[in-house]
Amino acid sequence: MTTNFSPTDAVRGAQARHGSLLTLSHVSHTYDDHLAVDDVSLTVGAGEVVCLLGPSGCGKTTLLRIAAGLEVLQHGELRLRGEPLSVPGDRHVPPEKRSVGLAFQESALFPHLRVLENVGFGLESLPAAERRERALALLEQLGMAAHARAYPHQLSGGQQQRVALARALAPSPDLMLLDEPFSSLDARLREQIRDDTLQVLKRVGAGTLLVTHDPEEAMFMADRIALMRDGRIVQMGTPRELYCEPCHPFVVSFFGAVNEWRGTVQGGRVATPVGPVATPGLAEGTRARVMIRPEALRVTPVEVPDDERREMPAQRSQVIMSKLLGRSSLLRLHAQGADGSEANLQAQVPGVFLPEPGQSVALELDPSQTFVFPLGAGA
Repeated sequence: MTTNFSPTDAVRGAQARHGSLLTLSHVSHTYDDHLAVDDVSLTVGAGEVVCLLGPSGCGKTTLLRIAAGLEVLQHGELRLRGEPLSVPGDRHVPPEKRSVGLAFQESALFPHLRVLENVGFGLESLPAAERRERALALLEQLGMAAHARAYPHQLSGGQQQRVALARALAPSPDLMLLDEPFSSLDARLREQIRDDTLQVLKRVGAGTLLVTHDPEEAMFMADRIALMRDGRIVQMGTPRELYCEPCHPFVVSFFGAVNEWRGTVQGGRVATPVGPVATPGLAEGTRARVMIRPEALRVTPVEVPDDERREMPAQRSQVIMSKLLGRSSLLRLHAQGADGSEANLQAQVPGVFLPEPGQSVALELDPSQTFVFPLGAGA
């Protein structure tokens, strides 16, 4: 499959589909001579979770800090519910006046305050009874009510993160800003806490901007994902749109390992060791880059007697190695096409599937997880 829409088109399309709680328009930001954010526009709707996803240094945390008011806006415009929060040289609303909840990788709880006091810290304007009631209700939603009288040092890292989230939610902010809040947790605890967090965010209806470098986390948490590279949004859309309709080779490769092949378009196809791949939209003679996800390879064992192996047809594949990953199995394969082309490929199949090294297999390609771009599109 081939996609040819631009990142700019993707951003505009996403904005048109959602009402705006938070709006960033043409935001750019420079540190000394380094352009950290380059003309970024995005929106977050009420009750919507938007993930800023990308590698380290791509500008996602800078965008979050601008939204929080921790960085002064240099270029562009920032609005919350249509009201300007930052206009360069004219207006900068400080963080404490933005109706924004903040939670970061480190929980930063007050060590001298008990859990209940930490959560109620931003509710000084409420009567004591009402402050206590609201703090306890949030702790209950996050499974931490039993620890209300504990001090932070008596909690595990995961428990501290839950308390930090409760504290950020306590003032009922219009917008939640989360910067890698789960990255310091071990894998199993991370899954549980982000599931609890998502349920609470949806229950209270807060719009949320979440920074993460983890594609799986973004796919789980987000209504929409803004995938960034070098200060710009490469593609913005739903998790399904980014995974199944990538507009750029970077989008394909960021979501996991891929098998790559390069060839020339002939008759509307590119030949690969696992068969021809259609190239709609690419002109005859174009040099193309084929990207095949490991799960796009369907693998079937082929039982061939030893005395017949030499008589096998030219297009054949063999297992090099197989490893069980738990819920799936990873295979390394040597494939040889009918045209004599060869490649070592990686396949991922569900469940326990562990053929022995040297096992002959048949490969079938799922075109929905195969992507073709003009060579050079990934520059």
